[in-house]
Amino acid sequence: MGGFGLYIHWPFCESKCPYCDFNSHIKREIDNNEWSLALTTELHYLFKKYFKEKESHTLKSIFFGGGTPSLIDANLIGEFILCVKENFKVSDDIEITLELNPDDSSIKYLTSLKENQVNRLSIGIQSFNQEDLFLMNRSHTANQSYDTIKMVKDLFDNFSLDLIYGIPHSNIDKWKFNLNEALSFDPPHISSYALTVEDKTILKKQILSGELIPLGELDVEKQYWHMINYLEEINYHNYEFSNFSKPGYYSKNNLGYWDGKAYLGIGPSAHSFDGNMTRSWNVSQNMSYLNSIKKNSLPLSQELLSLKDRFNELIMTGLRTSSGVSTKEIKDKIGEKFVCYLEDNAKKRVLSKDLYWDGDYLHVSKKSKFLSDGIASDLFLINL
Repeated sequence: MGGFGLYIHWPFCESKCPYCDFNSHIKREIDNNEWSLALTTELHYLFKKYFKEKESHTLKSIFFGGGTPSLIDANLIGEFILCVKENFKVSDDIEITLELNPDDSSIKYLTSLKENQVNRLSIGIQSFNQEDLFLMNRSHTANQSYDTIKMVKDLFDNFSLDLIYGIPHSNIDKWKFNLNEALSFDPPHISSYALTVEDKTILKKQILSGELIPLGELDVEKQYWHMINYLEEINYHNYEFSNFSKPGYYSKNNLGYWDGKAYLGIGPSAHSFDGNMTRSWNVSQNMSYLNSIKKNSLPLSQELLSLKDRFNELIMTGLRTSSGVSTKEIKDKIGEKFVCYLEDNAKKRVLSKDLYWDGDYLHVSKKSKFLSDGIASDLFLINL
């Protein structure tokens, strides 16, 4: 497995955002100790399943996601991190990230997170416009966002601001305002995603009923290009389609995922990947997860990826990054014939300047970045 990452899924939120299709549940009262014990127990199970000895693999990053992991008591987070370090070999410069909602922030909580070894925060700002926050049913206010970032900057060198573009009723001026407000804090990292309409979400129902009208694709693209050009102009590196970083502040968790590195997932619905051909995922239902753990059973399903599926994954993830798709990696992991297929199938897109080669790496051109997922799907292998 070599170097790997660890993801911990906390499945609870104070409220459900209408666009969210993640495994999250509204629960006012949570037994933190019960869940901490379950997650720690699963951690021990995974160590026994995947590792013969502590020194065999190095943990590069820990990411607490959700849901809303900033609802977890900071001391419990610290206890979990200590448990991780007791079980795994940890890199000296390990990145430990926690997703933070602005309404969960206080100097006391943030200080406790730092004392408990969290060294990076991903702050769910989404928008500095109160109207947007209301539309997205966010539980925090714009003023709480400003206050939270100020507190975080006083305590943490490494943090990221999460923003959403393409929100209904927004326009380019509102988006410029959001981006400028974020940049006024000089963040080392920004993650920014288009608002997408996923099945089985409240947002999908609102659009189908006519309650909300989605922003037109041209308007969404206009906001995207303003972000790309402006952040590039002020020396943020767009190292992955939705992620921008100053030098030295790339998210190790994000990079590990997009570069196809191994990762372990803990908690309901969390996914794991061995970095090669095996993927697994936990049961999503909370009580089923807890009951499995109590019965000393790993609550997971597992699949062995086909060569076709692995090829398609390498194309999708590679084209989203500034590194591009490595033909050497394809050859080493799944075979020379897949490189030949890629080279032949990419010719049309290279001629149209949607793609270009830089040595053994295939990249999406800047002009076609917004269409990168569609371009990747054109390169997919349908039949082996």
